[in-house]
Amino acid sequence: MMTDIRPIGLPPIPFVSSFHETNARTYVHVGSRDPGVWFFSLEASSALAVLGACALLGLPYFSACIEMTFLNTRNASGSVIDYRLRRNWPARESASCKVRYAPFGPAAVAATGTLEYFLVERYVLYSQYGHRLYRGRIHHTPWPLRCASVDGLEESLLAAAGMARPDETPLVHYGGDVHVEIFPTERVGMRGRIGGVT
Repeated sequence: MMTDIRPIGLPPIPFVSSFHETNARTYVHVGSRDPGVWFFSLEASSALAVLGACALLGLPYFSACIEMTFLNTRNASGSVIDYRLRRNWPARESASCKVRYAPFGPAAVAATGTLEYFLVERYVLYSQYGHRLYRGRIHHTPWPLRCASVDGLEESLLAAAGMARPDETPLVHYGGDVHVEIFPTERVGMRGRIGGVT
């Protein structure tokens, strides 16, 4: 759940500044420096936010119908969450996601050097305009992570991005609230053309 999304110095905009979002991403670096994230897709429930993010950041946003329901059933530590997503446009490939999950246990910041730290403590994002690579700096407080259980997962986001889903059992964490600042992107000085991400 994204809340109070807005340019610095401006107030939140009703029906634009808060929305649900899901991303499919991988982890990259340029020249063994600046480890960051590369997004295959970002699904957002606000069409205006999608248009703005595509124009300002060059990220592959899609408008999606997303429903997030907190069920009356509770586990020992909190609510069970039912999450359903269906991509609307631009419909390069149809995509959907259905998952039911529940966080449990105490929240803790990932220790440096762990897999959890590698996955969540990223402070750079990369995007592409034509054949030019851009880098955007991100600042956020460390993610408070909790364990989570998943009761059923059906998704086609990876297939829509041209990737086969791994056979391994998914690694699951539940992230708490963080305040994030995203700075304007800058062109990365690289020779040649940008190829596919593998």
